[in-house]
Amino acid sequence: MQDSSISIRVYGIWIRNNHEILLTDERMGNVHFTKFPGGGLEIGEGTLTCLHREWKEELGIEIEILQHFYTTDFYQASAFHINTQIISIYYLVAPKTFPKIAFQSQPFAFGNKGYEEVLFRWHSLKNLNEESVTLPIDKHVVKLLKRQFDN
Repeated sequence: MQDSSISIRVYGIWIRNNHEILLTDERMGNVHFTKFPGGGLEIGEGTLTCLHREWKEELGIEIEILQHFYTTDFYQASAFHINTQIISIYYLVAPKTFPKIAFQSQPFAFGNKGYEEVLFRWHSLKNLNEESVTLPIDKHVVKLLKRQFDN
């Protein structure tokens, strides 16, 4: 029997002025991907504590968690770790203050800052589609967002 594990990921969905959504472009070596802001649950954390920590680390801000949006309800293998199942939890969030970071206007506008890099950009909610994000669970969440916010 092979060792297996579960990785729990927690993400925040920030929709600004009902027409833009915050996405993050990340680079790990030669691998580039677009996802929602957030990250991995650490031992000893609850999901809300994790989300607060991730947004503080990545964007330097405190957030208000408005409501749970979605938790993975299907099997998803990790794209990065063999024998690992991913469970992702998404919350709608709002910032308590606006981030003091530079937002990018183009996807993957990476510099030469080493092996890992994280950038943030606003994406039109109207133009959001499954191709806007990279990871399979995020693609499913995009479909759910479109159902809820396309009026």
